[in-house]
Amino acid sequence: MKRFLLIFLTVFFCLLFLLPKALFAIEDPLSLPNNKMGVHILFPEELNKASELVNSSGGDWGYVTIPIQSGDRNIEKWQEFMNNANKLHLIPIIRLATAGDYFNTSVWGKPSEEDILDFANFLNSLDWPVKNKYIVVFNEVNRGDEWGGSPNPKEYAEILKYATEIFKSLSSDFFIISSGLDNAAPNADGKYMNEYDYMTAMNNAVPGVFGLIDGLGSHSYPNPGFKQMPYILTSQSIYSFNFEKNLAYKLSSKNLPVFITETGWSKETLPESQIAAYFRYAFQYVWLDKNIAAVTPFLLQAGSEPFSQFSLTERDGRYNEIFLALAEISKIKGKPTVNYDVNFPSVITPKKLPVRVFPKKIQYKNLPLEKTDVISDFFKWLLKLST
Repeated sequence: MKRFLLIFLTVFFCLLFLLPKALFAIEDPLSLPNNKMGVHILFPEELNKASELVNSSGGDWGYVTIPIQSGDRNIEKWQEFMNNANKLHLIPIIRLATAGDYFNTSVWGKPSEEDILDFANFLNSLDWPVKNKYIVVFNEVNRGDEWGGSPNPKEYAEILKYATEIFKSLSSDFFIISSGLDNAAPNADGKYMNEYDYMTAMNNAVPGVFGLIDGLGSHSYPNPGFKQMPYILTSQSIYSFNFEKNLAYKLSSKNLPVFITETGWSKETLPESQIAAYFRYAFQYVWLDKNIAAVTPFLLQAGSEPFSQFSLTERDGRYNEIFLALAEISKIKGKPTVNYDVNFPSVITPKKLPVRVFPKKIQYKNLPLEKTDVISDFFKWLLKLST
């Protein structure tokens, strides 16, 4: 009995002191000097142009939102993206995306828990430029065409909870942000769901789900019609972030920082000069809100329809009047915790994807468990000592 007690106590202190300590938790971007200006891009090659926008006029360490699809986990490509973001002083916000549905090409497929696990392992294998690893969990999920054909708040709430658990089990630096929702979507059975009803249904399905995440995603477009004036402060306008934030607080009692990862006016209905003036007003009077961590207008560069109506550049790459207006807005020097300094050679050597060891029986929802040789070696030593 004494030998058993000795073994138990020794193992306990071994686990407490010998195993690697967890990393410090995420930092609050609102507690540091923060350049909230950002831009939404589609491809890593756009980083140079993005930096000319978000770090202009006194700015530094602005944000860039970019989607990553489930079939695009290329270690060389994405580590080069992270290295270049470090070089250009850009903070990545990575939005998870699935692929088109195989049987219905007009919709995006629903993610599975396996998709989440693969994303988490892959993104954790990369060296990120700053401490916080910002992850947006999918896109406008209150639209059926973004969720396998029909919106389902229960399924999304479960996926969001699972994503939070899995990502944070790998690194406490992952900063989980909920999907930006379509702020103009009506309640149309099987096609769309009003975003505020959707958020409430999420919480009904998984009570406290908004208390689990670190940031609130928002698509604060000037709706209806992508054309409303910036001083129209309604639940469907560029002020919708405030209604979303207040509802999330009511459901969770947690004051979440807001990440407006999409917004913008349509050039199909308004001239560029008017949109430029609207953006200047929005940043000066509406998005100066102290709870907003980032605003990344959609879209830096669009090659084709339907996104060309929002593009900040021309087809030949020239900056349009809207881009120039955003670049001229006065910004501050952000001071996030930087993870590493890199010397940039002509050819970037990618970090190899580490080998992860999975046990034959997964203990919890396919959570990857790594072999801990410290405990195994310790038991061998202890048993040898006791004989």
